[in-house]
Amino acid sequence: MKKEDLQPLKGFRDELPAERIPKQAMLGTIARVFESYGFAPLDSPALERASVLVGKYGEEGDRLLYRFRDHGDRDVALRYDLTVPLARVIGSHPELTMPFKRYQIGKVWRAERPARGRFREFMQCDVDILGAGSLLADCECLQVICSVLEALGVGAFRVEVNNRKLLNALLAHFAISGRDRVHASLRILDKLGKIPAEDVRDLLVSEVRWTPENAAGFMDCVTGGLGEAKARLPADDPGLAELEQLLELAELAGIRERVHVNLSIARGLDYYTGTIYETFLTELPGFGSVMSGGRYDDLLKHIAGRDLPAIGVSLGISRLFAGLHELGLVAPAASPARVMVASYGAETARETLACAKALRDAGLPTDSFPGDAKLGKQFKHAHRLGVDVVCIIGPEEAEQGLVRVKVLSSGDQRDVPAAGIADEVNRALEKSGATGIESG
Repeated sequence: MKKEDLQPLKGFRDELPAERIPKQAMLGTIARVFESYGFAPLDSPALERASVLVGKYGEEGDRLLYRFRDHGDRDVALRYDLTVPLARVIGSHPELTMPFKRYQIGKVWRAERPARGRFREFMQCDVDILGAGSLLADCECLQVICSVLEALGVGAFRVEVNNRKLLNALLAHFAISGRDRVHASLRILDKLGKIPAEDVRDLLVSEVRWTPENAAGFMDCVTGGLGEAKARLPADDPGLAELEQLLELAELAGIRERVHVNLSIARGLDYYTGTIYETFLTELPGFGSVMSGGRYDDLLKHIAGRDLPAIGVSLGISRLFAGLHELGLVAPAASPARVMVASYGAETARETLACAKALRDAGLPTDSFPGDAKLGKQFKHAHRLGVDVVCIIGPEEAEQGLVRVKVLSSGDQRDVPAAGIADEVNRALEKSGATGIESG
């Protein structure tokens, strides 16, 4: 096979243990946060009928679908996100109790141009609240965003919020109406941040036939803050009222300092109907949003045949993990084990197997060296895996009921009774600065 054939396709990646282990730890933290809010896990197929997905993301989204005919000549596509498949699940399972709170972690596929932190195959992580039209649900999604990023220790971040109803009202104020023109304008506005504001304005003129005056006024409004919108919209505008109420709820929830209004956020997907979110890591300017989403009250009616309000947030796992890397928050590890039991072969197999079992029973991830190599080679192997402590049971130790515990970083070692091995290894891990799990 040619060398180039061994490389993944552009936009796809192999994930080796040094990356996969800390990523799984990150996912575990995220799942614990979700479940602390009462969200239940759910899964769905990676492959869907194309009819389920096509037309739900707008013209650009349809172009990015990995779509093909399978061996049964069915028109199918890999899922583009986790939201539209969720709507199908709701339609096929009417027995689910509403409101329904779920989270899902899984891969999605988009045939877009790879970029910094952006891939064609990547993992998404969603939380959604279905069957709840109250803005309390919108606020809970804000709380979840903040809790996840705080739990991951990312430092400063901003949750930027807007409202699609407000944006639609502003578009109407500037004489833009009709589904196609509205959606085309929002998709162009969504490019702001990737291209300069004047280029966005020019695209509105050239592609959606805005007048230059209206395009300039609109851009001044959406980049000027909430005061600019209030000056142009009626005081009782529904989108404006919802956005202000959401800010009040964020204040009550103690997260107001994290939340910032940004009227230029559009979320280019067509199915959003109200509150929309984008989240940015302050220390990584230009990195892009790591958590986004919003309210999509009409999607379930179109797909599931049920008129249910819905709101959710999607976390781009690959992008967030890349961000954690850039922030220096990821410690690579080639093995999940923090301790390894060395092997002396058949001579002390009974004792080494018993030692490994005792450590695992105490909750310590434990590797056992599978062979009869010299101890020096085993120590080097443990070091390459990032193991902190090695347990050694030679013939002499076995005869006396002892285990030699060696801390690789310092070279310190001591013989301890086999019966107390878990407690001693935990102490050694704590002394070496590694994380142990208390036994008992």
